[in-house]
Amino acid sequence: MQTVPFGKTGFNVSRLGIGLSEIGSQLSVSDQDQATTMMNTALDSGINFLDTSACYGISEMMVGKGVAERRDDYFLATKAGHIALGAAGEEWTYQTVVDSIERSLRLLQTDHVDLVQLHSCGIDVLERGDVIRALQEAQDAGKTRFFGYSGDNEAAHWAVDSGLFATLQTSYNLVEQRARTSGLLEKATAQGMGTIIKRPIAGGVWGKSRPEAGIDDAGRYNTPYLLRAKEMRTLGAIENEPEDGILTALGYTLGDTDANVAIVGTTNPAHMATNIKQIDNDLPIPESVIEELKSRFEKLDTDWAQRT
Repeated sequence: MQTVPFGKTGFNVSRLGIGLSEIGSQLSVSDQDQATTMMNTALDSGINFLDTSACYGISEMMVGKGVAERRDDYFLATKAGHIALGAAGEEWTYQTVVDSIERSLRLLQTDHVDLVQLHSCGIDVLERGDVIRALQEAQDAGKTRFFGYSGDNEAAHWAVDSGLFATLQTSYNLVEQRARTSGLLEKATAQGMGTIIKRPIAGGVWGKSRPEAGIDDAGRYNTPYLLRAKEMRTLGAIENEPEDGILTALGYTLGDTDANVAIVGTTNPAHMATNIKQIDNDLPIPESVIEELKSRFEKLDTDWAQRT
């Protein structure tokens, strides 16, 4: 698995990381063995970046029970800010972030995480500053090595411009290119921030958008992505495009040098193994395909802002 420097953190991160929302929301505690197998499949294949969150259901608990004994094998990122797991209080307060970090450490079975990210709060919360202070104090106490921001659009630009955060997590894929066209990723790289790409395969809609697929509904979140993909396809076939839509999507996202690690979520160990094989053996895709995808997005983007 190829690795690249993760901003100024001093850590080299695998280009593919594990997004752990799905194991927290789609599995139950009785599925721990399945989650553990998936995570170990990834770690054994060279993936060294795990991304979870306090608000991803039982995800942190599954990480702690599944791979805590391999803590030195991965960079561990979580998120804070929302009320989670029945906790009391209000979201986006100093105390909520403090309590969230303590709960995360307990569930993850570790004395520190590598990264705590504010999870998609607005500019008003960032400007108020108390949640940032909570992260700074956690870093000073050794509970996290770094803190970052996870979000999109104007708030993501604020976070990058502030110079306060070590990392940025944001949405970026072949049908969601505003992180590139707005200069967000380029600016984050120039600041020395590590960049984490969420939704790098856009829910697999590129393959589903082929006319012969006959698919019109990709689920509540991904159907708007599917409609974008179908519109991009109306401009004709793309010469030398890979047959596999997931490969095209991964090739587009990871073809961008301003994207350090792309996090892909799954509950299926076999799907994880397939993603790893594609990264290791089938990339890069032709540069001409990437340039055509860029051109089509720019031509059609009228209101295709990053989706939060």
